[in-house]
Amino acid sequence: MVTIYLTGNIQSGNLVVMDMPKTLLDAISYFAIPENCRTYLVSLRWPGGVTCPTCGAEKPYFDKGRNGWECRVKHAKRKFTLKTGTVFEDSPISLSKWLPCVWMVVNMKNGVSSHEMARSLGVTQKTAWFMLHRVRLALHVEPTGKMAGDVEVDETFIGGKARNMHAAKRDHVRRNQKKGRTHFGKIAVMGLLERHNTDTDRAANVRLQILNNLKRPALGTAVMENVEEGSALYTDAFKSYDNLHFANYAHSVIDHAESYVNGNVHTNGLENFWSLLKRGLSGTYVSVEPFHLFRYLDEQAFRFNNRKHMTDRDRFALACYGIVGKRLTYEELTGYGRADADKN
Repeated sequence: MVTIYLTGNIQSGNLVVMDMPKTLLDAISYFAIPENCRTYLVSLRWPGGVTCPTCGAEKPYFDKGRNGWECRVKHAKRKFTLKTGTVFEDSPISLSKWLPCVWMVVNMKNGVSSHEMARSLGVTQKTAWFMLHRVRLALHVEPTGKMAGDVEVDETFIGGKARNMHAAKRDHVRRNQKKGRTHFGKIAVMGLLERHNTDTDRAANVRLQILNNLKRPALGTAVMENVEEGSALYTDAFKSYDNLHFANYAHSVIDHAESYVNGNVHTNGLENFWSLLKRGLSGTYVSVEPFHLFRYLDEQAFRFNNRKHMTDRDRFALACYGIVGKRLTYEELTGYGRADADKN
């Protein structure tokens, strides 16, 4: 649990200890005060005291007028704020809006759309969309180590239905679809889920990977890169899993044409995750561009992997740890201006 200090009078040192807000309403009220935003983020980012993000020097001078610091060592970029070196950098949006935005993203089970965020924060939809993508970058976590124990492996396709497309695009999709296949034009996503470990009481956690195809070599490589040898693998009867080099794994198959569970052999954990993911994509976001899909996968995986033994405020604190050292500009996000640069 994170303990923060609600500042009554900094000059007199009269500090009142207060637990981190537990609800969205508490967070909005608390972070409406700039001093509270500063106190909370400093406690997470610099628990041993504020240091210069450029040179690492300690005890920089705090400029109350600009709500920022200035390093006492002379060098470039001496002045910095809480946003410097984070996903919030160079944003004119105040932390009183940024922090409730983070709270909503990490705690709303089906996500939150840019239109809803815009109405809630009083910003434009374009600004809210950019904010959400920057928060998703903060939620990205690089995998460490390999999964072990009981691991489910499954795949899905993300994309719109042909009957809902514009006539010109619908005809193109239908012409290229093979008989019995409806995934032309969709994105292949592979999921690996390490089941709940009863010994350590560790919750099931998922890893996601976007693949160009779901053929045997691609699936086999993904499994070997993410799962320790000797682990128990559970898959469905998808043909690409046939004859895979799983000699170093205990591979069990459940044929969904016959049943969905056979003792410990099933992929219901991943099926549950796919339902959560697609509920958010179809119901909340409605339309997701393929080149942005990985960010939405990061968002849903973060919420899923941190659902057990974590309260809303715990997930929020964990997300705030991830804001440092990451940067996403509007040009990088949209490619705006890239075409003009290529012409020159």
